[in-house]
Amino acid sequence: MHFVGIDLAWGEKSPTGLAVLDDDGVLVHVSAVRTDDEIADVLGPYVAGACLVAVDAPLIVTNATGNRPAEAQLNADFARFDAGAHPSNTGKPEFRDGTRGGRVCARLGLDTNPRSRRARRGIEVYPHPATVALFRLGRTLKYKNKPGRTLEDLRSELLALMAHLEGLSAAEPALHLGGDQGEWAALRAAATTARRKSGLREVVDQVDDVVAALASAHGWVPLGRFGRRDSFIGPSGSRRATCH
Repeated sequence: MHFVGIDLAWGEKSPTGLAVLDDDGVLVHVSAVRTDDEIADVLGPYVAGACLVAVDAPLIVTNATGNRPAEAQLNADFARFDAGAHPSNTGKPEFRDGTRGGRVCARLGLDTNPRSRRARRGIEVYPHPATVALFRLGRTLKYKNKPGRTLEDLRSELLALMAHLEGLSAAEPALHLGGDQGEWAALRAAATTARRKSGLREVVDQVDDVVAALASAHGWVPLGRFGRRDSFIGPSGSRRATCH
């Protein structure tokens, strides 16, 4: 079985991160692509059999305004840690004709019914609360570019997240990122040497998709379902729902 994380961009002009873990928690693939065709081409071999694909983007949006019930429930637990969800509704142009996440899952032939027990499934996830719960953070790590954050601020927070993930090599079950060799080592080198914020962007997307695959699909955090039809997966209860 493969556990897949997709850090899905809103459109095809920005990078989308992809990561795949195998049954033993070994990172077998990580990359950044842009188009739905590229997503399907890269992930095709990994989702042909049993798989759980965790998408960091809305899959089902039916409400006309405001938050989805799932978002409101998650915000009640995690907004105080800066890990709340932004509102998704059909009043926004990107959700007016369905969701990109839903279309990608359909393209991959995945069942997105939140209650499905089928072997090939797609679920919606929100990784920020997972990092808060898993690593017992007082707030989310600020590695996403926003006004007032310098390159060194972003680099420091991103490397802190990567170090947290690398520290799970001795966890039960373990996460194996490849040590000093391979794709993960290349990501760390790119994060360390980037001279511009744009140089960190694709690294961020690929690290985020590892978090999606890890926290949501591979079970390091006790997970709960927020909402019903529009549900997504996140840490259950509160920050204290950890595996430590």
